[in-house]
Amino acid sequence: MVKLEHKHTCIVCKTKHREIGLTMTEIISPELLWDLKKTHTLIDVRSPSEFSQGHIPDAFNLPLFNDEERAKVGTLYKTVSPDSAFLKGLDFVGPKMSGFIKKVRKWSPENKVLIHCWRGGKRSGSVAWLLNFAGFEVKILQGGYKNYRHQVLSGFSSPKKILILGGKTGTGKTAVLHALKGQGEQIIDLEGLAHHKGSAFGWIGEKEQPTTEQFENNLYEEWRLLNPEKRIWVENESRNVGAVFIPTDFWFAMKNAPSIHLIVPNEERLKHLVAVYCSTQKEDLIESFRKIEKKIGTERLKKCENFVVEGNFASAASEALAYYDKTYSFGFDGVAPELRHELVVDTITPEENAEFLIGFADKNLGGY
Repeated sequence: MVKLEHKHTCIVCKTKHREIGLTMTEIISPELLWDLKKTHTLIDVRSPSEFSQGHIPDAFNLPLFNDEERAKVGTLYKTVSPDSAFLKGLDFVGPKMSGFIKKVRKWSPENKVLIHCWRGGKRSGSVAWLLNFAGFEVKILQGGYKNYRHQVLSGFSSPKKILILGGKTGTGKTAVLHALKGQGEQIIDLEGLAHHKGSAFGWIGEKEQPTTEQFENNLYEEWRLLNPEKRIWVENESRNVGAVFIPTDFWFAMKNAPSIHLIVPNEERLKHLVAVYCSTQKEDLIESFRKIEKKIGTERLKKCENFVVEGNFASAASEALAYYDKTYSFGFDGVAPELRHELVVDTITPEENAEFLIGFADKNLGGY
């Protein structure tokens, strides 16, 4: 650990910490982040828009400047002078200082905080000075959020034993995935992290999707904890899950992993889809069918809309299956033959199918 010598001038005090007798703030490396998160409250002092684009999971946002203020300070720094920017920053920050302390005391009853901005520079240093003066134990993340993001994106290249769980629409793969977890297997639920089921209907009943950047951060939180010596089940997905994209290294690992294709009777798949979507608003189902109009044609779309309006969800689901079966078959045919495996089952019960998958993998996939 390195003691903060306050190499940059604090935007609040414009003096050196050592000169006012404060306890020195420690700068910690990103490798220590996850251990410190257990004992320290993580404070992100970037602007609200920066935070919304992507942030470290579990962080609280305490923006030194809001978006408009940040833009004004930045403009003054570039077009007038650093001193003008500093004075304007004081105008913005001064009235907020007591509020900052009150918020952080609420968030961190233990008075232990870990602060970061974009690069671990002036913004984090300034808030660190204030909280240190108020009696908090303060640490700063070296390199800030930028350094953290580098660690996230490079972290997906670490080798792990991925197994792909495949199957046509209505196979109940997500439920099986969680049943696998219940039986002691490692999993990553990409659709859960993305808040999307990966089809034109995938947004129904889900929360708003995160940004791709936030999805990557959330995914890495799980990825880093997995045992590389044990297999990890991941549901078969396209590169994009709704509006978010799977990180490149993770995607390549998926494409080169063995894929077990679960084959479930069509009538069971149909029952499953009806059970999942029968309580959905009819308008949402119609909107989803319209998203695939170019694929199924206008005439077929009208038929599906009529089925939904009439409450004939089984017929509507049957039309959807006909489309998605062709799409899935095309994708599965693209998997290298040596990586493709099929497992025929006669049930859609998640726990039973999870047990079948474990037995199949143990018997047929040595090393996984």
